[in-house]
Amino acid sequence: TDKMVDGMDFGKLCNDFECISSPYVESTARQIARDILELREDNRAFNCYAVSVKYKDPFRTFVGRDKYMRPLWITKALENPVVTVQEMSMQSTSNLTIKWAFRGKPKNPFATGDVIVHVESQFVLNQISGQVLEQVDSWDLSASSLPAQTYFWLSRRVYSTVESGKDTIEAAKSTASGLTKEDQNLEAYPDPSDPTKVNQ
Repeated sequence: TDKMVDGMDFGKLCNDFECISSPYVESTARQIARDILELREDNRAFNCYAVSVKYKDPFRTFVGRDKYMRPLWITKALENPVVTVQEMSMQSTSNLTIKWAFRGKPKNPFATGDVIVHVESQFVLNQISGQVLEQVDSWDLSASSLPAQTYFWLSRRVYSTVESGKDTIEAAKSTASGLTKEDQNLEAYPDPSDPTKVNQ
């Protein structure tokens, strides 16, 4: 069954959503909204994102669909987070905006007050495949108390730093793997004078 979104049935929100692009773009928009609402992590619809999708928020930037497979900050930092999707709109045939919000109690016992964040996610989509090419998120914490805001900014920065470290390690492994394959390719190569002959 569809969840309630600020008093509105999620199915109704999707039905009221007007897509001015291709059916694939509309399908992607609806799927992303559902993934946001249900805080999907490893079970989200990864095919909605291009392999080399670009992501950016105030603390973190990355390239690559595989990064979306990692745990979300929300589920790592907040107790029983609640998410609402408030608005979906198309600014052009390839630009989608989803406005949503989340709230939850900090898992750190020394932090007080609910963390309440209003998020605006802007997506650039491929008009043919419907896949996300770029995502930019911005945050509004004005509804949170000062201690809750402090917790958010500190924990989010730590999370982003850790994730960036993972990016660096993965990039190094990928580079090393590429060099190894290159070395292997150099070990056996065809003789230019006789393509059927292979030199070691």
